[in-house]
Amino acid sequence: MKEQLLKQSSYFAALTDQELAKIKEIMFTRQYQEGEFIFFEGEVGEGLFFIKSGKVKLTKMIESGKEQILNIFKAGDMFAEVVLFDQGKYPATAVVIDDSEIGVISKEDMEEIMRNYPEITIKILRVMGKRLRRAQERIRNLGLKNTKSRTASILVHLAQEHGWDNKNKTSISLSLSQQDLAGLIGSSRETISRVLSKLKKEDLVDVSREKIVIKDLIGLKKII
Repeated sequence: MKEQLLKQSSYFAALTDQELAKIKEIMFTRQYQEGEFIFFEGEVGEGLFFIKSGKVKLTKMIESGKEQILNIFKAGDMFAEVVLFDQGKYPATAVVIDDSEIGVISKEDMEEIMRNYPEITIKILRVMGKRLRRAQERIRNLGLKNTKSRTASILVHLAQEHGWDNKNKTSISLSLSQQDLAGLIGSSRETISRVLSKLKKEDLVDVSREKIVIKDLIGLKKII
């Protein structure tokens, strides 16, 4: 497996080589193709997942029948850790965005690791707290900010999490459709299309089917 990626993970960075070997021992690997489902909302949680390569999105169906994207994860991220603490069902659906290699650790095995290495538990709780804070910000934005401001906020977040700098610009390394962006922001594809056109005219972003390029990150932040 990609040992360096595991060692660089915020969850396992402090572990010794011997301790990392234990993690690798209990982690088994699954291969997924783009568009495949890893689990569905409401299924009993079997464990947590570590992305070795590829990208995954967490989604939830809202009352209108539209898909709400809750989060997008990349290589080195772990997700579905909530089932370790409430012993419940998955609160969302996980869908593969790009062909992915996913490491899986069962609840029982991870609980043993957490008992033996409390620092891992602390790190998992910190990451969960960060994600909860981000979710609360998005809920607040839905109620208090207009679509342009919410779009700018999501683009800044995506640039920070999935972007790479090139000649004073930031390219977002995700294949996102306008419908995907609408799902992240909580709006319609038509509205997002109009907002992106405005941002493009203001020379803040450049949008194509393949990628989004942030031309003026500071300018976007001023809109938020």
